[in-house]
Amino acid sequence: MATIGIDYTSALRQTAGIGRTTRELVAALARLPATELPTQIRLFAAQTRQPDLPPVPGPSFEWRSSRISERWLDRLWYRLRLPLPVETWAGRLDLFHAPDFFLPPTLPGTRTLVTVHDLSFVRFPDSVMPGMARKLNTWVPRAVARADHITAVSEATRQDLIELYGTPPQKISVLHHGVTSDFQPVTDPARLSAVRKNYGLGSNPFILSVGTVQPRKNYRRLIRAMAHVPPPVSLVIAGGDGWQTGEIYGEVAAQRLEKRVIFAGFVADADLPALYSAATLFAYPSLYEGFGLPALEAMACGTPVVTADASALPEVVGDAGLLVDPTDENAIAAGINRLLADEDLQRRLSVAGKRRAAQFTWDNSARQLLAIYRRLLEM
Repeated sequence: MATIGIDYTSALRQTAGIGRTTRELVAALARLPATELPTQIRLFAAQTRQPDLPPVPGPSFEWRSSRISERWLDRLWYRLRLPLPVETWAGRLDLFHAPDFFLPPTLPGTRTLVTVHDLSFVRFPDSVMPGMARKLNTWVPRAVARADHITAVSEATRQDLIELYGTPPQKISVLHHGVTSDFQPVTDPARLSAVRKNYGLGSNPFILSVGTVQPRKNYRRLIRAMAHVPPPVSLVIAGGDGWQTGEIYGEVAAQRLEKRVIFAGFVADADLPALYSAATLFAYPSLYEGFGLPALEAMACGTPVVTADASALPEVVGDAGLLVDPTDENAIAAGINRLLADEDLQRRLSVAGKRRAAQFTWDNSARQLLAIYRRLLEM
């Protein structure tokens, strides 16, 4: 029986982003029938005591943890470049999957797979803090070059890998994200009222946008577009603070929209379906996305979507959303106003969005990932 290692550290440390997608993918692997998962999977976690680990997700899984912290492993592996193999803690492996861009040293003979979520740090360098940008620009291309295979979360990211890194096309498989069954229309008035109250949203209709507050999400143009959207419609931005937030918050004051733009902060996963469902529409004019999971979640909840005609977003949304030029605030405003004024279009996009979102499931992603594992093990 082959033994596969998966770096689960991000899933334990990060509530959103890569941590969340890693949790969902591993949970979906664990849901596969035993006949489809004829392998032992070891989940590696940096410096996590056994009592602090969650239960294993299935009978084919087990935990392995290092005594060294994630921070020190980062220094040893990526700064000092010590060839200390991950098998020191994970035990002998036939395949190691790094789902978080970086590929640690492995023993000779261990097959390696790395997941690349996006190359935003290359396309939009200002969207990443300088220290992290240096790390990403150094170690991601090395991981891509060294890995036996790469999974990209979209065809757009696959094309970026080919164009920006010269990666051979046959070395990359596209593995889309999925959307969980938790994301479906919420109609319970009590839940909808509670989410409005908990995040201070008031009773007015609102446009929702979800994502870390940072330049790449294009919030400044979205806020400027709101100056052309008639009241009482407000804009709710749900996401924690990221990088260069001052200019984004300052744009609200510059447009005199203090009463119509609400920063809700980080929203718990459990509250997201109700928040999406309470919104009149979802606006996501991001400049660059490796995939764009919030747009998919909004569609699964039946919320009409206005999003960018750039990067992976058209690939995810298809014809189930309204696509606009993210570099043109007038185009963003026009798309929002068109959708607000056309209830028939809202209904059609709501139905189309739910149908489109149903095509993206973590169970499908897990089966595709298992097929990639098998091909690598046969190399």
